[in-house]
Amino acid sequence: MCPMPTEIFDVEKFVELSEKAEQCRVKRLKDVVKLKLRTRKMLYTLKVDPAKAEEVLKRIKCEVVEV
Repeated sequence: MCPMPTEIFDVEKFVELSEKAEQCRVKRLKDVVKLKLRTRKMLYTLKVDPAKAEEVLKRIKCEVVEV
């Protein structure tokens, strides 16, 4: 059985997790951007405002896919 996705609230922790992630999916909504990290065992999500999203995406250390 698959574990539930885990929401991360700390940007530093999210960037650290991106080192072992296969890809980061970016979902842009009206007032928030969802970043989803897929690792072998877990899916981690981070919600940030659109202005901060670009700054975070520059620091991600895996493939970035726009959804």
